[in-house]
Amino acid sequence: MTDTLFNLVRGDYERHGGSLASTAFLSLCVYRFGRWGLALPSPIARNVVSKVYGVINFVVANVTKIWIPPQVQIGKDFHIIHAEGSLSIHPDVVIGDRLGVMHNVTIGTNMDTACPVIGNDVFIGVNSTVLGGITVGDRVRIAANTAVTTDVPSDSIVVGSPAKIYPRLAPIMSKSAATQAA
Repeated sequence: MTDTLFNLVRGDYERHGGSLASTAFLSLCVYRFGRWGLALPSPIARNVVSKVYGVINFVVANVTKIWIPPQVQIGKDFHIIHAEGSLSIHPDVVIGDRLGVMHNVTIGTNMDTACPVIGNDVFIGVNSTVLGGITVGDRVRIAANTAVTTDVPSDSIVVGSPAKIYPRLAPIMSKSAATQAA
């Protein structure tokens, strides 16, 4: 577990510019510490780490405006691309591998208990919200200022408020490029 935690933190460090002063890296370190504490086998150790996490998170979240509770399930290579605004993620959210998220994003509930499940290789643009018990498929791009409250199929682009879903052109273009090359 320690080796895995070290590798996760090292990956976060490299992905966020190799700076200890990066607010995104600092927020992810606090998240990783809290997540590590939840997995401890001893209830006493979990309680102590939970208290320390609470104090650290209170300070860091108020400075960085990035709130990622330790209960959030995050896949590999999570990237906070621009950490100059707020980021709020509900504790029950499940995030796949390689999510790129911009600032002023909210991922959470929509007045009920259900939360989003986000697939792999997804990008969420500035000022966007992803709300409710929805599924966002793999390789989805969510544009800036978009409010997503319905399921999004894989290989889609989502734009607007309310969100409109469009198929991505990349698979079509790569087929036509292959046809022209033949």
